[in-house]
Amino acid sequence: MTETQETFVAHLVELRDRLLRAVGAVLLVFFCLMPWAGQIYDLLALPMMQALPEGTRMIATGVVTPFFVPVKVTLMVAFVCALPVVLYQAWSFIAPGLYAHEKRLGVPLVLASTLLFLAGMAFCYFFVFKMVFAFINEFAPKSITPAPDIEQYLSFVMTLFMAFGLTFEVPVAVVLLSKFGVVNQAKLKEARPYVIVGAFVIAAIVTPPDVISQFMLAVPMWLLYEVGILCARFVAVREEGAPDEAEPASDVSRN
Repeated sequence: MTETQETFVAHLVELRDRLLRAVGAVLLVFFCLMPWAGQIYDLLALPMMQALPEGTRMIATGVVTPFFVPVKVTLMVAFVCALPVVLYQAWSFIAPGLYAHEKRLGVPLVLASTLLFLAGMAFCYFFVFKMVFAFINEFAPKSITPAPDIEQYLSFVMTLFMAFGLTFEVPVAVVLLSKFGVVNQAKLKEARPYVIVGAFVIAAIVTPPDVISQFMLAVPMWLLYEVGILCARFVAVREEGAPDEAEPASDVSRN
């Protein structure tokens, strides 16, 4: 086996180990939370229940749905709780191939990515859901009795959670693109009109067909892009004049 093949196999082995650690962290949190799966789903359903008429309950049309839906919700919560570990494992895998000054971004990026993703989900849960469900209930005909299916509700909220969680990662993406020289400040500013249009297009695709939720996704996406530009400028000023290492970190740590 050649040296290149040995290095490739070593990288695959490390990737496997990193994935196992990330999955193990998620499963550990999941099994710890399982006894409270029902209460976790009730908490997730609270914004919808508050918007429904008094006495209304959700329904489960499948035989095993009352069991599997709370399990899925608990697994989602476990992933969010273990997100710092997952992101750290991903960063640890790619870090040995980076320059030393780039590796120093690891901990701040993991913390920022985790906090921003959680902030996006919290914004969705406490503000967007309340307004969207109230809007839908207001326009519902008085001749019907709403009875949302728990599986469809889960699919709906997970889509919005992912949309808002990823949207709040925009500053991290902008900083990384700027840090690694993919774009500069001038290009980021020139792209502003396209970003605004793209934000509303993305919001129209991933959110329900109502103006409120689309507006509440598109506007934060644009504002977070502006925050990313400011953060990228700060990083650029801080790194100005700092000499780059001639070579990236050695692959010895991978072997």
